[in-house]
Amino acid sequence: MDDLARHAEELAALPPSCGPVRLVAVDGHAGSGKSTFTARLAAALGGAPVLHLDDLATHEELFGWTGRLRDQVLLPLSRGETARYAPYDWTERRFGPARTLEPAPVVLVEGVGAGRREVRPWLAALYWMELGREESWERGRRRDGSALTGFWDGWTRAEERHFAEDPSRPHADALVRQLPVGYGWSPGPAVTAGVNRDVTDGSRIGPSR
Repeated sequence: MDDLARHAEELAALPPSCGPVRLVAVDGHAGSGKSTFTARLAAALGGAPVLHLDDLATHEELFGWTGRLRDQVLLPLSRGETARYAPYDWTERRFGPARTLEPAPVVLVEGVGAGRREVRPWLAALYWMELGREESWERGRRRDGSALTGFWDGWTRAEERHFAEDPSRPHADALVRQLPVGYGWSPGPAVTAGVNRDVTDGSRIGPSR
């Protein structure tokens, strides 16, 4: 059942996770529909701010953006301050003018790796777009066209390596599947297996709770 309004109400009722902010991540394979879903969820939340991780990644650092996310976004929000970050221009291959991100009651962050190990301690909830990698990648390739074939070849290798080393899906609170009309929801592995998202392997850059 597609009931974004109900899920938005549930998110708004969660305890804050990053200072005054309920930070909600939407993760999944490239091409799985994260951006469209996140935009609709943001609208259901009354216009919640959205951070696209494509704005923090670069050609050279497809998954090396955790430091920028922490310093430019997470730490300011955790203090109740407006975050300022410089989005990457994928055409000009450089960072552009700064944008701001307000410490709203709910802030959404979407992108491949949004639920990675270093980010999970800051999250109030993690959603995973439930679409297989091959189907997702094929959708992404069709969307971007043949001009970006070379980029996609490199991307799929990098994404496969990332999720092999640092999977997000096992920590998801909900699995979201795009339907012909709307979205279907099911409990994620973090709920069904009783996973404690605050206990993760490796280093953590988030606050102690």
